[in-house]
Amino acid sequence: MSTKTLRKRIALTVVAALATGVLSVTPANAHNTTVSTTATNTSTAVGTIGASMFVATDLSLSGVATVAAYPGDRTAAAATSMGLLVKDSSSGTAQTATMLAGGTLSFYAQTGATDSAFVASAGTFATVADTGYSGALTAYAQNQTRTVAMFDVNTATMVAQLWTAPTTVGSYTVSLYVGQPTASTIFTAPTQGTLAGKITVNVVASSAGGSYSSAYSVCNTSTTNVVPGATASTANVDSTSTVTNGGTWYIALALADAYQNALDDGNIVVTATNGALVNYAEAATPTAGTASTIVSYNNASSYGAVSVVQPTANAPITTTVTITYNGTTVCTKTVSIRGEVAKIAVSNIFVQDLSLGTGIANASWIDDNTGRAGLFTVLATDSAGGQVATSSVGTFSSDSASLAGQTIVTSLSVDNSATQTSSTNPGRYSTGIYTCGATAGEVKTAKLKFTNTGTGNVVTSDAFTLRCADDPYTYTASWDKASYVQGELATLTVSFLDSKGFPANNKAAATGTWTAVTPMLTPVSATGSAPVLDSSGKKTYTYTVGTASGMTSGTYTTIIDFPSLTAGTKQTPTIKVSTGGDTTTNADVLKSIVALIASINKQIQALQKLILKR
Repeated sequence: MSTKTLRKRIALTVVAALATGVLSVTPANAHNTTVSTTATNTSTAVGTIGASMFVATDLSLSGVATVAAYPGDRTAAAATSMGLLVKDSSSGTAQTATMLAGGTLSFYAQTGATDSAFVASAGTFATVADTGYSGALTAYAQNQTRTVAMFDVNTATMVAQLWTAPTTVGSYTVSLYVGQPTASTIFTAPTQGTLAGKITVNVVASSAGGSYSSAYSVCNTSTTNVVPGATASTANVDSTSTVTNGGTWYIALALADAYQNALDDGNIVVTATNGALVNYAEAATPTAGTASTIVSYNNASSYGAVSVVQPTANAPITTTVTITYNGTTVCTKTVSIRGEVAKIAVSNIFVQDLSLGTGIANASWIDDNTGRAGLFTVLATDSAGGQVATSSVGTFSSDSASLAGQTIVTSLSVDNSATQTSSTNPGRYSTGIYTCGATAGEVKTAKLKFTNTGTGNVVTSDAFTLRCADDPYTYTASWDKASYVQGELATLTVSFLDSKGFPANNKAAATGTWTAVTPMLTPVSATGSAPVLDSSGKKTYTYTVGTASGMTSGTYTTIIDFPSLTAGTKQTPTIKVSTGGDTTTNADVLKSIVALIASINKQIQALQKLILKR
């Protein structure tokens, strides 16, 4: 059995005895902290001679703190403190520590052959220095106050001293000064010389160690079993990735107490809802589990990890995983694993030109910043509606039966398979293409198939319509309203037909550039470039009513012209615009008066007839 293991077992026994009142040690070592079970004193070799001060983080199990042995003990292995709860890793002038009231810290340092002095803001130093220094180190006990410990080092290069903290809770400091004056003057001003080290000690009445602290523990989901908290950017940050069919979610955790020290061994219980299978491993990657509940007696001295997999192959699942430590819930995560493709839906279908070569696609139509070209999009989902990246889980094909008996569409396929699953990433869509023959028309029965590689299961889409048409030949233009008020939006719709009267195909260049004369309107989306038509052979443009120089109410004729379409007729739809205020003219008032007089005359005539009848 190793010394550290023995020390840990003894510490556990001591704590248990303290808890039952069988044993009384003042002050008791704090259990469940790094320093109480596994700490090793830092060698002075890592510091700078005359510019470092060390604290023993190895704790005494005898109830008595000890100073470092000498000579030659640069590792200070014999030094032990008592009641130390947590200590930072530094050895300079900005050190920090937390300890129990009345505990004792063991200090040591390499100072060089120079007089030195420890100075504390409160508490007491040992009245006699370590006698193991064999005369090379002399403690001036007769001049040593309870808060100052001085040494005439002569030829020695190491000093060591014990400091007992006050019994009053508070914050205190201990400093080491080197390069003191001669022994005859050192005692008049113990803080003379150079500050070699300083520590601020937070003295507390009881330990907050050993119990789970959510503030200092880490738990995050990952798709690669990353060590939790390895960097500030990964600590308690869940993965935003998607786990595909057959994949594994990991939940990485590191459990700590209020002193940021890893918790000791304890009961770790992992449970998952909806039958998900879980497993747990300490400081390793867990294999796939076989149950929805796993119990382990371990700790998170470095880190632990949980694996989550599907209970049913190829079926999607969403599960909530709960992790407890000694009955305390430390982590709850909800994760989903996608299943195999169960549905494919086709949308955003381009109207293809006639008699083009096989596989002619259109990047402008897809227009999703991926650079992909296609004539329609395909979204694949599992049985729970989760989006599935199809690029590595199966293959697309056309349903030949759905294209049988016609010559309008001659081929149908998918040219880019989906690589993403995020609902905001355009890569979640696959893109497809089709080829038209020489005849315009539409096929309403087209279908696609997808074959899942893992199972061979085939999914067929609902029927969708593919249209084949020639280039734009004629066009019409209209506004969405007959009249507008200043500040409103006006929408212009231009509809294109091919030579057979079908809605034209969607090729942008086929319309040619265009010009528009739109009095009292300012274009928002309108340009003179060739438009990309929608699947109905239409293109819309948006204008604001009004101009930068003002607006005059009235009725105006707009002119929409596509000069490249020689069979087309220049369109001249009219609009009425107003400023929105009172636009009544004198003519309008006179017209109203005339109408009112006519109405009164009719009423008089009707009254005369009624009187004559009587």
